[in-house]
Amino acid sequence: MEIEIATIGGYEEVGRQMTAVRAGNDVVIFDMGLNLSQVLIHDNVETERMHSLDLIDMGAIPDDRVMSDLEGDVQAIVPTHGHLDHIGAISKLAHRYNAPIVATPFTIELVRQQIEGEQKFGVENDLVKMDAGDSMTIGDHGVELEFVNVTHSIIDAINPVLHTPEGAIVYGLDKRMDHTPVLGDPIDMKRFREIGREGEGVLCYIEDCTNANKGGRTPSENVAREHLRDVLYSMEDYDGGIVATTFSSHIARVKSLVEFADDIGRQPVLLGRSMEKYSGTAERLDFVDFPSDLGMFGHRKSVDRTFKRIMNEGKEDFLPVVTGHQGEPRAMLTRMARGETPYELDDGDKVVFSARVIPEPTNEGQRYQAEKLLGMQGARVYDDIHVSGHLNQEGHYKMLDALQPQHIIPAHQDLKGLSGYVKLCESEGYRMGRDVHVSRNGNLIQLVD
Repeated sequence: MEIEIATIGGYEEVGRQMTAVRAGNDVVIFDMGLNLSQVLIHDNVETERMHSLDLIDMGAIPDDRVMSDLEGDVQAIVPTHGHLDHIGAISKLAHRYNAPIVATPFTIELVRQQIEGEQKFGVENDLVKMDAGDSMTIGDHGVELEFVNVTHSIIDAINPVLHTPEGAIVYGLDKRMDHTPVLGDPIDMKRFREIGREGEGVLCYIEDCTNANKGGRTPSENVAREHLRDVLYSMEDYDGGIVATTFSSHIARVKSLVEFADDIGRQPVLLGRSMEKYSGTAERLDFVDFPSDLGMFGHRKSVDRTFKRIMNEGKEDFLPVVTGHQGEPRAMLTRMARGETPYELDDGDKVVFSARVIPEPTNEGQRYQAEKLLGMQGARVYDDIHVSGHLNQEGHYKMLDALQPQHIIPAHQDLKGLSGYVKLCESEGYRMGRDVHVSRNGNLIQLVD
């Protein structure tokens, strides 16, 4: 059976992930993502109103025209988790393929919301839920799709595995090796080890290289939770304003913020459209149990009313958890820093960033501006209370040992960022150009012909 892989997006940057695997005549697409930084550099861009070709020209979504070079039928579109760099282009591209979108329940619900907000295209692909640990048949030639549970900075994440007669294709984006997660089950390393030793073994491993240049192992989310607990408990006697921000999709971190706010005698409230979207969806699907009186407000008028209430009743009694951890111009925290909300920051007020700056120039610039503006209002910033959602080097070594792949394709970085992973693989006996395939967007890699 011929095995061919199209590296469509995310092989020259972090963002707009998209990969297609052809096994015989059956094709499976993994991820259809957005490169948000290519959108943020333009003022007031509303992607839901834009044509896919314009977004492709901007470099915001994958250029999927290479799909016409794959001789086969797309049988499934499989987003691995709900981050926009993995699902943000589905509403623009999925309608081109007569195939269902298959994902875990939380991811499917986020995809559904993405499609409902689309204003340019009608996306009528079937939405199929599949849980981690489950499998489904792809086509009629002995190909099977399996979901393996992984831990990441969003709940309900998986690594899909395409089992073919020639061996398994393991799509390894994105994960952290967390054995004590705050929410959900630990990473299923037992299953990865089994896959590495079953049948023909692993033909190809496509891996997220975000942290491949960082030594050691990525800490558990419990480490970030305890760091956050320590920081907030240290503020228990402060009688001014405390504001926190984190990734809206990081439900485990939001859960910790909500719990610790209560511990220090403050009422938590979630503010911002994406904060309401992700936490509200997680609660509705029973992935998290928030207090019944927890306020979640996304619409700007509702947010401003809440800010007025906080100012009237006393900032010392509340902990707003807001959007804006990257300094996004229209996010809540940036508006607060510019003095555009009823919430007034005073000298000594605390702003907790339970997130890292995504290492990309647009984000770094925006975050710098936001922190400077906060400082000009007298706020004190508590930075980088966070652990990554991606593997450091020791995690990569463990995955290679578990899977023992015949071929490796590095992904989820620019070419400079991939270099650390290539060196790591070569230290394990692999060689670039022989069994490590560094690719670019729009390339085809023939593994079996």
